[in-house]
Amino acid sequence: MTGPAAGRPPAAAGPTAAPAAGSATRTDAERAAAEPEGHAATATAVERALARVRAPDVVLAVSRAGRRTVVTGGTALPRLPRTDLRYELGSLSKTFTVLLLAALAREGALGLDDPLAAHLPGLPLPHRHSRAITLRHLATHTSGLPRVPRDLIPGALLRPYTNGYAGYDRERLLSTFARTRTAHAPGSHWHYSNLGIALLGPAMESAAGADYATLLAGRVLRPLGLSGTTVGPAPDGSAAAVAAAVGHRPDGRTPLPPTDMAAFTPAGAVRATPADLLDYAEALLSPDAAADGGAPVLLRAALRDVQVPQLRRGLGRRHTHTLTWYLHPGPGGPVLFHAGATFGHQSFLGLHPATATAVVGTATRHDRTCALIGACYALLHDLAGPAAQG
Repeated sequence: MTGPAAGRPPAAAGPTAAPAAGSATRTDAERAAAEPEGHAATATAVERALARVRAPDVVLAVSRAGRRTVVTGGTALPRLPRTDLRYELGSLSKTFTVLLLAALAREGALGLDDPLAAHLPGLPLPHRHSRAITLRHLATHTSGLPRVPRDLIPGALLRPYTNGYAGYDRERLLSTFARTRTAHAPGSHWHYSNLGIALLGPAMESAAGADYATLLAGRVLRPLGLSGTTVGPAPDGSAAAVAAAVGHRPDGRTPLPPTDMAAFTPAGAVRATPADLLDYAEALLSPDAAADGGAPVLLRAALRDVQVPQLRRGLGRRHTHTLTWYLHPGPGGPVLFHAGATFGHQSFLGLHPATATAVVGTATRHDRTCALIGACYALLHDLAGPAAQG
């Protein structure tokens, strides 16, 4: 469950350590002086981006130094206000999972460079490289594990709208890992892997003594005040189920059932409202102010940890990655972003720390012509540019 090209640049071999990303930030007084004119310009830019997106339900939202602009649209008649719906985040969920990992590391429950095998006691691992995989390798997609298990590929090709993840339980996940050979030595190449992120789930559960959903809620969601964010499909008839946005096939008309990720939940099962995504983004932009300053100190540290560059890859090493975010050059400082998709949803979250700007997008259609990811990525750069800074 990953985003299209804007969220996942083409893979290339050979990650190397990257320097910390420094950026200049305008003062509060400078932002305040530019705010009235800048807010109108922001609204215009967001409306222009919205016009590019084709889906039954679309929400684009921007936070600039804490001031929010939210626009909605779509081809469907919404049964609830689109801003009240909970959207499937797909691979954007990975950023929540790795934030949880960083928080547990800050607590001392585990170490980022712990071998995965140390948290899966009793699991036989006959392949040498598998025993060398660390939790950091899993988070940064440098474990050498494949994108998805081989046993999911035939079904995906023959039945592209049948969810092969449903029913893929923990036992099957661990058995698959035990028999899978890595494509390369851990840490030597970058290769996007849902399987790798999924394995963080049982590792964290073993280290912290609770299931993934409980850990995420207790260590991340509640401390950040994200009451509109949940994990996995909601029970039928519940308030969360009523608020669940309905995904659609590429035709934009055929509805799809909620996506059950089973053992791949850490890789793509988070649902959230647009307001919660903005809260999350603002916490990343200003960790000390997270949850109105009430977030635990170790979680604030983890919010910073996940933004530190870890590796570079690609031609000229131009693609930079943090523990969980893609990092690209931007005006006055880097932009950080991640995209996601399920069978019927797309999502995007991007940050420009130098201007305290965040862009969030959700859409209930998964198809390249939906254009959500490209529109949000372009909007983030537009808002980060000199013309948008006032």
